[in-house]
Amino acid sequence: MADTEAPSLPLLAGLARGEYPQARELFHLVLEELGLLPLASEDLAKARWIAARWWAGQIVTCQLDPVHGAKLIYQESAAELDYPDALQPIVDLARALDLLNDQPSDQQHICDQVTSEARDFLATEAHQNHSL
Repeated sequence: MADTEAPSLPLLAGLARGEYPQARELFHLVLEELGLLPLASEDLAKARWIAARWWAGQIVTCQLDPVHGAKLIYQESAAELDYPDALQPIVDLARALDLLNDQPSDQQHICDQVTSEARDFLATEAHQNHSL
């Protein structure tokens, strides 16, 4: 639709659920075919911050489950950014979720905290961006 030519793009788009482990490799192949690699480390860091903000926004608007969102922010953004202070509260909650033994009341409390921390993170980010 975007008039983009990459031979591996249809393969990536057509992956079935059981083929997700192949997605990362195909994604990198598509980036190479489109001439988007190599990405500079500062570009990757910027992309990880954008992803963290997007996931936080999705959590706050109830478009993304807080458990899943916290884990995405933890694993895909914070871990790759060397655990920045701004993401640490969400990281701590994601780790706490991993330690729960399926206790619904505790999990709901942590989900509420994740949503609150995501809201705080977005507010802090917005404030910092307006202060620049």
